[in-house]
Amino acid sequence: MAGAMLDGWLAAGLDPGRFTVADPAPRDLPAGVRKLDTIPSAGEFDAVMLGVKPQLLADVAPQVEPLAGPDTVLVSILAGVELAVLDAEFPRAKGLVRLMPNLSAALGKSPVAVASRRLDGAQEEAVLALLAPLGTAERLDESDFDLVTALAGSGPAFVYRFIDAMAMAAADLGLPPDKARRLALATVDGAAALAAASPHDPAELARRVASPGGTTQAGLDALDEGDRLRALLEETLRAARDRSAEMAAQARRNG
Repeated sequence: MAGAMLDGWLAAGLDPGRFTVADPAPRDLPAGVRKLDTIPSAGEFDAVMLGVKPQLLADVAPQVEPLAGPDTVLVSILAGVELAVLDAEFPRAKGLVRLMPNLSAALGKSPVAVASRRLDGAQEEAVLALLAPLGTAERLDESDFDLVTALAGSGPAFVYRFIDAMAMAAADLGLPPDKARRLALATVDGAAALAAASPHDPAELARRVASPGGTTQAGLDALDEGDRLRALLEETLRAARDRSAEMAAQARRNG
């Protein structure tokens, strides 16, 4: 995820010299980005971002804390790790920012949920300006983060599953699988772009595509029967939301 964000910032024209990546894993980084194999014991950074697996926070925090002093904003993309936990781990930081983006940040098309502590108005605006190249930033109450994690963070995987299911269904009905995959992907790509550009909400767009008694309406009737698609997605989001809440509880216990 951190790599997708870096790609998005660089694609938007930010100077690669602004970024330092500390990562023990061997990997190629874009030209101009500084690579460190270990977290430095000292340094001056205006912002430090945590991009590790949430369960590694207890191991990584003591190494990062010396860098998160009174002139540094600590940014976290760790799912389930609340601001209160970050506050306990990084009490000297100038401010704390919790984000939930998704991999579309690399293309500048990610929703980015934002919650923060200890930032004044100007600092909040600076954070939002930094996030702007990645997509659409939304300030949220932290109590909504578990559900937003399910919708915006995990949501792309659910969309990919839908695309795959459409393609497999078309293949099951007789279309060559390679053609079914290409057509399903192109259909969803175009429909999403149109929905994003349209003044109408998706429900209205679906109504406008369908003609009474036509093929689209027949398919929508099958989807809508018993409100089963909505019920399935509610179950999907609830499962992901509840898992995010479990992770948050675990992070609190470990903090």
